[in-house]
Amino acid sequence: MTSEIVSTEAGDARITWRAAKKARLVLAVGHGAGGGIEARDLQGLAETLPGEGVTVALVEQPWRVAGKKVAPAPRTLDVGWRGVWGVVAAKGVPVVAGGRSAGARVACRTARELGAVGVLALSFPLHPPGKPEKSRAAELLGAGVPTLVVQGANDPFGKPGEFPEGEFGMVEVPFGDHGFAVPKRCGVTQEMTVTVITDAVAAWIEGIGECRTAQDC
Repeated sequence: MTSEIVSTEAGDARITWRAAKKARLVLAVGHGAGGGIEARDLQGLAETLPGEGVTVALVEQPWRVAGKKVAPAPRTLDVGWRGVWGVVAAKGVPVVAGGRSAGARVACRTARELGAVGVLALSFPLHPPGKPEKSRAAELLGAGVPTLVVQGANDPFGKPGEFPEGEFGMVEVPFGDHGFAVPKRCGVTQEMTVTVITDAVAAWIEGIGECRTAQDC
């Protein structure tokens, strides 16, 4: 992996690259509000997808690079994401915008504007825990590009069955919570869970790689 600092209007962001030898697509993926790029699902994608011809760009938002503990407002997250897009798009291949939790919301809000050919939404926070009336479904439904949601079956921010109908794919991670952690008693290991995620994303992204622009998809 290689890393670079990118100056944005929200401060310095960092991109950690895991390059494919002959990339046909870039997956730019951001972290959530409660953690960084060390999340097991993000690391699993970075380890797996380059072998499928997909360069992975793990994006750390400026607040995280600066060592702050609390994420800023959504509009500031969007500013940071926009600031790195020119770098990830400069590879000359289509770019899928991705993220986990808050990062998934950012990807959905900005996908069409930035020219992403798809959105990967990991643990999309459909609503705050225990408050289904405060739905963020409009962000997901408004992405405007092919979208895949990967959601834990026991995610308190929205179980798969709570999502509205829409033009997006859904992959359920058995027993998974918001961080895709699974209880020991369920008989499923964390390694197995990561494999479910990476296999599903690789299969979905195979079709996205045929796109040359967002309109083609």
